[in-house]
Amino acid sequence: MRSEERGEDQGEVCGVRDVETVDELRRYGLRIIQPCDGYRFSLDPLLLCDFAAIRDGDEVVDLGAGCGIIPLILARVTQGSRLVGVESQAAMAELAERNVALNGMNERVQIRHADILEVKKLFPASSFDLVVANPPYRKKGTGRISPKPGRDLARHESTASLGDFLAAAKNLVKLTGRICFIYHPSRLAEFLTEVGAMKLSPVRLRLVHGNSAAEARMFLIELVKGRKCDLSVLPPLFVYDDHGEYTQESKMIFGENTGTVIH
Repeated sequence: MRSEERGEDQGEVCGVRDVETVDELRRYGLRIIQPCDGYRFSLDPLLLCDFAAIRDGDEVVDLGAGCGIIPLILARVTQGSRLVGVESQAAMAELAERNVALNGMNERVQIRHADILEVKKLFPASSFDLVVANPPYRKKGTGRISPKPGRDLARHESTASLGDFLAAAKNLVKLTGRICFIYHPSRLAEFLTEVGAMKLSPVRLRLVHGNSAAEARMFLIELVKGRKCDLSVLPPLFVYDDHGEYTQESKMIFGENTGTVIH
């Protein structure tokens, strides 16, 4: 997503620090504080929110909430839903709480600072209609190391593995509920093996490509607990067309591009 130059006519946002920006998601009427040099959200949470298709009144938990972008978007597109974001990094959990306050969502969105391994202590089992997650997809010790603070923890598994995220999701979701993840295709076989071992059933799978000539860059998947289902493999999602512009579907998902607000 492109960022616009800071507009002097947009006014200052209270409580924003010199090392932060405030990015605007116009489709959802949200302003999101983010670190200038740390982990910043990409298109993935927007794709996940669209794929998850939240329903009015759903009780939702986001595992690995980061700056709070997913629960905030889901709160904007539904009525009467309670949303919780669980974030293990103290600095990011504090940032997510500030974003909730900035957007006036304190009554609907709650942020909890906790490791994924601890979520069983926070909530009763089978208490959510929908569990979503955009977990770190690189195994510890693999891939390039980023010099930017916070980015490696968002991209690389630290205390919690893929299996831990799936186990937490299974514990939290109701028998009638759904689990939606976005994850890297290089680990799709491992993902499905873990899912099978936990007796979760995949019901929808969709691969995300940069364009029609590119390999898949992510996959979106919906799982259910307590029942067996046939897997529906959906048509691929192309982010860009052959001219490098957003496809019509991407435009519908992302809306108008973000802009950077004065900080």
